[in-house]
Amino acid sequence: MRANDSSTDFWYDEDAAERAVAFFREILRHPKGELAGRPFVLDRWQEERIIRPLYGWKRRDGTRRYRAVYVEVPRKNGKTTLGAGIALYLLFADGEQGAEIYSAAADRDQAALTFEIGKAMVQASPALRSRCEIYRRSIVVPSTGSSWKVISADAGTKHGFNSHGIIFDELHAQPNRELYDVLHTSTGARRQPVEFLITTAGVFEPESICHQLHTYAESVRDGLIDDAELLPVIYAANEADDITDPETWRKANPGYGISVREDYLAAEARKAAEMPSYENTFRRLHLNQWTQQVTRWLPIEKWDACEQPLPNLTGRACFGGLDLATTQDLSAFALIFPPRFDEPYYLLPFFWIPEAKLRDSRDRVPYQAWQRSGHLTVTDGDVVDYDRIRADIVALAQRYNVREIAFDPWNATHLATQLAEQDGLELVQCRQGYVSLSAPTKELERLVVGQMIAHDGHPVLRWNVGNVAVKQDPAGNIKPDKSKSTQRIDGVVASIMALRSALTSEDETSVYANRELIWL
Repeated sequence: MRANDSSTDFWYDEDAAERAVAFFREILRHPKGELAGRPFVLDRWQEERIIRPLYGWKRRDGTRRYRAVYVEVPRKNGKTTLGAGIALYLLFADGEQGAEIYSAAADRDQAALTFEIGKAMVQASPALRSRCEIYRRSIVVPSTGSSWKVISADAGTKHGFNSHGIIFDELHAQPNRELYDVLHTSTGARRQPVEFLITTAGVFEPESICHQLHTYAESVRDGLIDDAELLPVIYAANEADDITDPETWRKANPGYGISVREDYLAAEARKAAEMPSYENTFRRLHLNQWTQQVTRWLPIEKWDACEQPLPNLTGRACFGGLDLATTQDLSAFALIFPPRFDEPYYLLPFFWIPEAKLRDSRDRVPYQAWQRSGHLTVTDGDVVDYDRIRADIVALAQRYNVREIAFDPWNATHLATQLAEQDGLELVQCRQGYVSLSAPTKELERLVVGQMIAHDGHPVLRWNVGNVAVKQDPAGNIKPDKSKSTQRIDGVVASIMALRSALTSEDETSVYANRELIWL
């Protein structure tokens, strides 16, 4: 950074940079973990990429060049602890009268993490402790009238701030840009404020403030945008890098072998390789890669490997899953055929949309082409035609031996009642919670990864598979998450419900159900 900057508008103050580095080493102590009680000696990347440039580079008037630092690195690389140290330097050693330092995040508890680390550092330092008053969520220095406080995520209450320092943690979790904008504009009256923005990668959402700042910081780093006030520090693996290669881990984690253990990353990488539902989590949190979904779940290449011509399934026992649209969206019905002998499971999907959807370009998918190829049924009118869906399901039940159809009672109760009471089909409720969906979701993942399920490459279902994100609870249960998935996933949800019926039906399909015994 120092050697490459030839601008005459800025100069490098070696004494100021060394003073900041020495503050960490001589004043601060690690508050917990294996390093508890030891001096806070900065990692090389923290010193050379952040602290020295931030405090060393000056403008002609002697104030700091950099007013914002965007740090995007994987978890366990010490960015939160570093943020606490920077807040303490701004509070105690920056020479600013009436300095207001704030810790912010998506919620107050997350914001408090940085503060609690800093508070523990102050309590362990006689030099700092004697100069301040410590409260539950604030530290006050009476001699300068300065303070460091934890704030809530309510942007509406922050308009009176006059911020000298902002430690903004886990920026990717911000639901909108309101809090960032309020805090950013609160620094306008200060001579040399510092915004320390720290995060890991998130889910790609063009409107998110974090992804916007990520893109901007990359452009500044790459010289595409000239912003002399922003210091971008981004460590990440490339999309093509092998996630199981230790060199990839080293590339993305500047604290590799120091704050991030190799054996820990090796175990996490094995988990990601063996469990597709964990892959995107590993990519975001440990390789700092932005992903399209919260959890990738089914790799499309694994799905494609299960494609094969299906045999004649007329009369075969099967189980159905029905996922209905509420008004104008995609509706899906899936049939799962349990295996005979060494066969795989066979999967047949069916889809419907109302005619008005063909004129809707927001999904950016070829609905009309799918209609022409026979992979999508378009019904008359502007809303879902439940009568047409009912008639098609009855026709399918006459062709195949449909033992049971699972449905979500939230929006399919009326149609389910008609299919059961008027058409004589067996309908069972399948609510969209972890209890109902976790086991079949995990089983479908296992069948796809192990190529123990076969489909005919249906393009609408393939599109759904590429969209699916799954949600996980603390117990490790998973289920499809429509709110976090990129677009429609109805065919996958219907398939999971059909598989649940196949797995839990009391009338389990026997290999002899449709074949005669062979006497030897």
